[in-house]
Amino acid sequence: MSSHEQIPEAVSLIGVGRVHGKGTAAVTALSDVTVGIPRGAFTAVMGPSGSGKSTFLQCAAGLDRPTSGTVRLGETDLSGLNETGLTELRRERIGFVFQAFNLMPSLTVLENITLPLRLAGRKADRDWLAEIVRRVGLAGRTEHRPAELSGGQQQRVAIARALVTRPEVVFADEPTGALDTVTAKEVLVLLRDTVDTMGQTVVMVTHDPVAASYADDVLFLADGRITDRLAGASAEQIADRMTHLGAWAA
Repeated sequence: MSSHEQIPEAVSLIGVGRVHGKGTAAVTALSDVTVGIPRGAFTAVMGPSGSGKSTFLQCAAGLDRPTSGTVRLGETDLSGLNETGLTELRRERIGFVFQAFNLMPSLTVLENITLPLRLAGRKADRDWLAEIVRRVGLAGRTEHRPAELSGGQQQRVAIARALVTRPEVVFADEPTGALDTVTAKEVLVLLRDTVDTMGQTVVMVTHDPVAASYADDVLFLADGRITDRLAGASAEQIADRMTHLGAWAA
């Protein structure tokens, strides 16, 4: 990107490879992946089943260590961190949203949202917390428990929880996979809004071309390699590219 030299990218992967297993059982999930994720943008990652999407996210987010290459969050080289350092980095500088909402059923909405802060021994900024709750549309629901919420509302809680620490990057892994079409759209609009109005960086793994069309940029993976990148693409253009990826990966 043209701004790469002035402003560090949110996440950079440089020559990243990830091999699972050894010897004849070895499986290459990522192969020599080099890519930068721009700050303040919404990036989607797509590819056929087995293309390496989940491994890409796990390596980029510090959930898994690559076999080779370098991953940087901003200017921090993740390979230089031990497990404690990685845990602290994920807790303080990264937010996560998954297909499964991963809420604590015994906690209220507010307690679920602030859980990362409590685990880090930090107090919530009340103004920021109120702003997050308002933005995700949960005002008036903060004392409810997850079982009292719809699937879409539970995912909104998960998004608020991801945002409460003011992370540098939010990683979303199939965040609409368990939602109906209308609710999925609401969640995607919310993620898009966090980028447009809050300057958040979002990286989303998805299999859905409609979901990917909400992103500024779409990375396509096949056989563990980035094979293409589209900016400002429609769902139809993304679906067409995915069709070709499926043929290549078959």
